[in-house]
Amino acid sequence: MRRRVLCLMVLSCVLTVWPAFAELQNVEVGGEIRLRGNYISDCLTAAPQVRWPGALLVGRPIGGAGNNVLSAWDWDGGNTPDMKFVEHRTRLHVKADFTDSVCAFVELDSYDWWGQDFRSNYVTGVDRAAVSNDDVEVFQSYVEANEMWGQPLRLRLGRQELAFGSQWLVGTGDFAFFFTGLSFDAVRLTYAGEDFTVDAWASKLAELSPLEQDGDTDFYGVYGSYTGVENLTLDAYWMYVRDAAGLNDTAGMDWIENLLGVDDYDATQLHTVGLRGAGVIGGFDYNAEVSYQFGEAAQQGFLFKPAVYGDDDADFDTFGGTVEVGYSFDYTCKPRLFAGVIYLDGEDNRDISFLEWLNPFDSPKASVSFNRLFSNQIYSGFFDLTNDLSNAWIGRVGALASPVEKLRVLLMVSYFEAVDEFDAPWTLDVGPWRIPTPFSFWTEENDASLGVETDLFVWYQYSEDLTFELGWAHLFADDGLTDGQYSRFNGLLFTGGTDDEDADYVYAGAVLKF
Repeated sequence: MRRRVLCLMVLSCVLTVWPAFAELQNVEVGGEIRLRGNYISDCLTAAPQVRWPGALLVGRPIGGAGNNVLSAWDWDGGNTPDMKFVEHRTRLHVKADFTDSVCAFVELDSYDWWGQDFRSNYVTGVDRAAVSNDDVEVFQSYVEANEMWGQPLRLRLGRQELAFGSQWLVGTGDFAFFFTGLSFDAVRLTYAGEDFTVDAWASKLAELSPLEQDGDTDFYGVYGSYTGVENLTLDAYWMYVRDAAGLNDTAGMDWIENLLGVDDYDATQLHTVGLRGAGVIGGFDYNAEVSYQFGEAAQQGFLFKPAVYGDDDADFDTFGGTVEVGYSFDYTCKPRLFAGVIYLDGEDNRDISFLEWLNPFDSPKASVSFNRLFSNQIYSGFFDLTNDLSNAWIGRVGALASPVEKLRVLLMVSYFEAVDEFDAPWTLDVGPWRIPTPFSFWTEENDASLGVETDLFVWYQYSEDLTFELGWAHLFADDGLTDGQYSRFNGLLFTGGTDDEDADYVYAGAVLKF
């Protein structure tokens, strides 16, 4: 609490003395309080579990965690406890407008779970171990100059949110639970013409100096939007992530690298180019976006080590796309029906042939799937918890309506299926037992169908500032989840479990903005 008070006092002092250096025109203070109680059943494990031990996967490039196949999911309520937590986020911002179209924006925030930062033990009265020291963070802090040189040009310099288009690839990170938000340390230029807008930015995601000469992770991009046609928006963009953090399989043994020509990892360079169109035609509305990714995938290739060396030739060569069409009826309750398809390209090269199994020097091939970047769109409350579902396609239909004033209800049904299936070790059925064979080249494809999810969301606008929300999602888990597919963490994490019990997610919350 003292840290929060100190931050607010410093902020107040800065705003008090600032007029001595510039003419302060206007000050705006606002914020947000957001709470949500979550309950998830028959889904997650307390800790990642080994679904297939590395001893049964000799020579196979699994990707991460050695050669063991790990999963954080179980789909069996009898084995693990349900997940229950209340998350609480507090935001407070100050915006100060100055002369010459200059403004400053500072936003502080705190994100906690109830009971994880409580300051009193009910027995002794003291529980300092549960008190964190970094509750209050600077979520945004930037200086903005508008109408630069008499042109519709804006410069925003500092920590800031980035959100473009439908936020399919870059958004604010607060759509569903775990609404910690997402901001970037960036320089952003925006040119806003009469019929078009162009944004260009450069941001720093990780700083490794002086540990590495060139080891930073940076995010660049250009995003253009054209609105010169009535009821139509056309977007085009290029985004670029460069991760130059050092990767080495033979540290201190350069002679091995020179002799065998291995361990030559260049910087990861992920390019994403895409087009988007959205608009309204009569009662119909539509949104369509397609993206192609290319470049060097060293960070992914480094993970795929069946023995010692990873895939130093791994590349991005993937597509992603989303299409949704809706129709709104001119009735009192304003019903809207919609249908959509989402495709997130992926590959699973984790199987090997008999000859590859015999050859201990066989070069591995990484499995690289479409990267969701910083998406603010979530497709499942069970296996898309951090907006990184990939190697999957989704079909969904739904309806949105306002049956009474201030109330909105959304009902949606989604089907999930893997794009490229995992080849699991073949097993021998001996009575009630399934005994894995020691021959890792002997495999059978897991079922591609992940399941069907139904969602019911309700929002009640109690007042202009306060909104209450309720939600229930039910997952009919299919064999693709029980057997498992590599569809999480952009195609790098296994989803397999020990059963196929249905799962439920229920939440209730409130959002107050001021």
